[in-house]
Amino acid sequence: MKLGVGKKPAADSAPALMRIEAIGAVADRLEAAGVEHPQDEARALLRGAAGLTRLELALAPRAPLSEDESRILSDYAARRAAREPMSRILGERGFWTLDLTVAPGVLDPRPDTETLVEAALSLVAEKRDALLSILDLGAGSGAIACALLSELPAAWALAVDISPDACRATAANLARCGLSNRASVVRGRWAEAFQGRFDLIVSNPPYVRTEDIAGLDPEVRLHDPALALDGGADGLDCYREILRDLPRLLAEDAVVLFEVGFDQAARVAALLAAHGLQIERVARDAGGRERIVAARLAPLST
Repeated sequence: MKLGVGKKPAADSAPALMRIEAIGAVADRLEAAGVEHPQDEARALLRGAAGLTRLELALAPRAPLSEDESRILSDYAARRAAREPMSRILGERGFWTLDLTVAPGVLDPRPDTETLVEAALSLVAEKRDALLSILDLGAGSGAIACALLSELPAAWALAVDISPDACRATAANLARCGLSNRASVVRGRWAEAFQGRFDLIVSNPPYVRTEDIAGLDPEVRLHDPALALDGGADGLDCYREILRDLPRLLAEDAVVLFEVGFDQAARVAALLAAHGLQIERVARDAGGRERIVAARLAPLST
C-alpha cells in the first residue's frame, strides 16, 4: 500500500487524502504486517508526519494531507511495517513523565523499566528532598537517571556506560530534560571507571541469554544494540560483574535496584544474597512479571 504521493497530482487526479482516510490506509498496512494496535500507531505516525498534537488531529480529522505530509507518512508507514520501532521512526519515546530522544545504537527504553523508577522512588520516599547520590550503571539513553532526577529535586547522578553512543545519548537527554547541572556522564565498564559511594544504585544491564536473542521480536533484535541485550549463556554475566564491585559502592543504608528478565528474579536475588545483601523488594511490572529486585546491605550479625 502506498499513499500515492511523491509527485504533484495532475489536474484531474483524485483529491488529497484526508487525515482520517490516511490513518485507515496506514492502519490496514500495519495490521497486515502483524503490528499490534495498528489504529493507535497509525494515528501516532500521522501526528509525527504532520507535526500535529492529539488535540489538533481530533479537531480537524478531515483536513487534507499536504504532499510533504503524505510523503513523510508513506515513509513512516513502510518503516513501521518493516517492524522498525515507532520510537526510532519518530526519534523519541515517552518515559515516565518525560519525552526522551531515542538515538541510533542505543537501547530503546521500555515501559517495563518504569517499574524500576517507581520502586526506587518508593524506597527513598522519606529522603525525597535529601542530597541523594545516584549511580546508574549501564545508563543507555539515560532514561532512569533522568526520571529519578526529575522526581528527586536535590539529588545528583553519575551515569556510566561503556558505549560512546550511549554516553552521548544520556548527555543529550539530561540536557533535554534540563538536568545536566545535576549529573555527570562517564564512559567505562560498570564500576571500573570511578570511585565513590552512592545512596541509590540502579541498573538495567543486558540480561537476555545469548541463545535467545535470535528469537526476540524484530523491533528488538534488529534495532537494539547487541551490547545492550546479550547477558551471556545464562543471562546473568553482567550481574556477576557488577556485584564484584557493589559492596564498595554502597553508602550507609544505600539501596540497589536491578531490572531482571521475566524468569531471573530468584537467581539475581540469590546472587545479591551471596554478596552480603538482603532483599528489600521484588517488584512486578504491568504484566505481572517479577521485573525488579531491590536490596540493601545486610546488617552485621552480633
